[in-house]
Amino acid sequence: MKFSVLTIVGHAPHPLTGELPPAADRLNEVVELGVEAERLGFDAYAVGERHAGAFLSSSPTVLLGALASRTSRIRLLTGVTVVAILDPVRVAEDYATLDQLSRGRIELVIGKGAEAGHFDLFGLDEERQWEYQAEKYELLRRLWREEHLDWEGLFRPPLKNVTTVPRPYAGPPRVWHGSATSLNSPELAAKHGDPLFTANAIQPREAYARLIGHYREKFEEYGHDPARAHVAAGSGGLYIADTTERAVRDFKGQYEARVQQTFTPHLVGKAGYNTPFTTIEEAIESGPQLIGSPQRIIDKILGYHEVYRHDLQSLTVDAFGLSLPEQREQLQRFAEEIAPVIRREAPSALWAGPEAGPDRGATPEPGAGPRP
Repeated sequence: MKFSVLTIVGHAPHPLTGELPPAADRLNEVVELGVEAERLGFDAYAVGERHAGAFLSSSPTVLLGALASRTSRIRLLTGVTVVAILDPVRVAEDYATLDQLSRGRIELVIGKGAEAGHFDLFGLDEERQWEYQAEKYELLRRLWREEHLDWEGLFRPPLKNVTTVPRPYAGPPRVWHGSATSLNSPELAAKHGDPLFTANAIQPREAYARLIGHYREKFEEYGHDPARAHVAAGSGGLYIADTTERAVRDFKGQYEARVQQTFTPHLVGKAGYNTPFTTIEEAIESGPQLIGSPQRIIDKILGYHEVYRHDLQSLTVDAFGLSLPEQREQLQRFAEEIAPVIRREAPSALWAGPEAGPDRGATPEPGAGPRP
């Protein structure tokens, strides 16, 4: 298995002390944590995109540019790129530029996003979000694969003889489809032979297993090699202690206070927004959160792997008010005490062999010849 660190650059007061760091400090912390993730041998580092709420991730391309300049090996992902609200031409240009700067280390995770208000912010109809997603992603694919493109659709002016610049570093970056509640993203991923990134952050395991099962079934139906149906999974937060009992004692206040802080009354009953695991004991027992002793966390990840058969596990260490030194300590403990066991017990071909290069192992369209 491979491992990624995800931040959505939350910027809310500390759940217990109420302290709020300056925005500049918080943004710098994101870059420093990415540098540390590379030093510790993590495979990828991901920056989210939010346009509302207590977050500073409205411009992930800027943060990823800073990370590209401070790192040399680690893959740089988004988490997610909200392609449904963006202009695909701008997305193609921005991320191809990042791909050149990082020499082929950029990969996108696309999705409709988890903020209910961003469609209004961009003057778009939320009821058409999946139509936006499908059309805009398909245009993005073509912009990265074709030159002198003629195109016409519903949601932006037509294009005539367009070649976006720069071109990607060495072939189109891999695009994952972020999936949290709907079958639309697994369907779109399967159609194009792309990998799936399931949120695995709020709901019980069975909800995400349903999305992954649909993806794998449709992936093969669309004519793609099932061996290339890569899946990634989130985790909803990481906290390692010597024993699970100590994790409960030390982290209970922060975990439960943050859950209360992020509770959204007007979204009660809407899947994917409010966690049902409101106590730390519930989160450890039944939630996707990785909280407890190293062995408890190993067992949980391998338990998820039995169901998901995922290749990439995403971790988040900045969601519950940990300081930067505490975040570094958590990543170091994971890298030293947990990752080696999981890598041995659940090996993955993701980013290995031919996929290790800048080509990313992107799946060609059915019937297509080899890419240049």
